[in-house]
Order: sequence, then C-alpha cells, then structure tokens
Amino acid sequence: MMAAPTNPSHLLCALINQLRQHKPESSQITDEAATDGEAAVSVSEGSGRDFDDRGKVFSSIGFSESASPSRVLSPERFNPKRAAVLICLFEGENGELRVILTKRASNLSTHSGEVALPGGKAEAGDADDRETATREAKEEIGLDPSLVTIVAILEPFLSLHLLRVVPVIGVLSDKKAFAPILNTAEVEAIFDAPLEMFLKDENHRSEEREWMGEKYLLHYFDHEINKKKFLIWGLTASILIHAASVVFQQRPSFPEMKPIYKYPTNFKVGFTKT
Repeated sequence: MMAAPTNPSHLLCALINQLRQHKPESSQITDEAATDGEAAVSVSEGSGRDFDDRGKVFSSIGFSESASPSRVLSPERFNPKRAAVLICLFEGENGELRVILTKRASNLSTHSGEVALPGGKAEAGDADDRETATREAKEEIGLDPSLVTIVAILEPFLSLHLLRVVPVIGVLSDKKAFAPILNTAEVEAIFDAPLEMFLKDENHRSEEREWMGEKYLLHYFDHEINKKKFLIWGLTASILIHAASVVFQQRPSFPEMKPIYKYPTNFKVGFTKT
C-alpha cells in the first residue's frame, strides 16, 4: 500500500499559492476572417507530423499562442488537435525547484533520443488537459496522479504543424514517494533539471531561423546530471522558458525573439475534424 505523501514544504506551499492565481495570457485568435483573396487550402485538424505513432509530442519549434498571428481565424475554424504535457516540479536537495524530463527511446521511428516533457495527445476519455497530462505521465514514467497537485494551466503552444500543446504545471510534494517505472517502448531515461536554468544564458545557445517569412530563435540548453549529458531544445525548451518566466516572475537573460505569425495572403486555413 502506498504511503500518504508528506505535506509540501514552505517553498512548495508558496509556489502552489502563487501559481493558483496565475491566469494565462489569452491567445489572439479573433473573428477576423482571412481576406485579401486567399486561395483555400484544406488542412486536416493538426498535422500528425508532430505526433509519433504512439501519440507522443515533439516539435522542433513551438510558440505560445498569445504570440500567434495578429490576424488568424476564428476558434470555430481554427480547431487543431490538442495535446498536453506535464511540467512536474519538485524541491531539490538544495532547496531549488527542479522539473522532471524524459529522454525518448532510441529505437523510436521519429525523434528518437530527444528530450521531452511527459505528455501526449488528448484521448476521447480525457476530461480535460489535466487528465491528459497526468495520464500520459503515468503511462510513460509510472507517476501516480495522486502524488501530483495540479496548480496551473499555461497558455497553449502551437507547434510547427499547428498542433495545440497545453502545458500543465504540477507539484510533486514528496519526491521520495515517486518510484519511476519507465515504459521502455517510449522512454529510455528519466532525469531532472533546475527550472531556473531556462532563464539563464549559461549552458544556453540559440540559432536564428525563419518560418513563414518571420525570423525567430531556436533555443538549446545543455544539461549534465549523474555524468550523463542531455540536450533540451525545440518545443520543450520553449515551454520551459515560459514556465520558468511564470514561476520566477522574470524574463530570461537572453533574447527570445519570437516570430510575429502572419499567414501569407494566399493561404487560408480550413481545418476539418477527423
């Protein structure tokens, strides 16, 4: 029988109270229909290219929805597939906040060996994003949802292929009560990193890229723990930069350079449900 989790520390109590007050920025999805004589292009409801065959999420880029196009389609027409990831925070031995991450199995057909947050696509039986995130975490790393206190839902991120990924912040008050059980078909390793590192320029680098005519920075973080090295980048890095900004209530020490999304005038998105 699993022992009842211990009460959260003063640090985690303060974090829980702070994040329960958090209100995510609203996205800029408006009712302004695309005009300017766009040619209609049918796009299925979120491209499967941001999912692997097991429904796990990975994308080389991802941006918060509030940084999305100044002119996009209405919610009724912009209805991409949904996924959720769990940002599971706990207190480290030195009193710092740390986040649980995974390394994808090396034998996967797509994005093998990449670092990701626990999570995946929403299923029909999921009540909400919280349930999606915690269900996926249990399936991937054996994290019992009863050990996690969900404290905040961050604004959704849009991936390269317009998959909507919702970050869910949870607090693990009793780290010792969590005995990881890895689903080796999906996860090769589990590790943790200090959340604050995603605000610091140390061990960080970036590359300028261009997407849909807009320049942006792709962020990379190098992390070493227990003599093992990990590279955290892409959508996962973007989500953690934003999460750290919310938790510590400060901006990163490096430029983020988010693009201003603009659909080309000859591009009209018409999502169809599957």
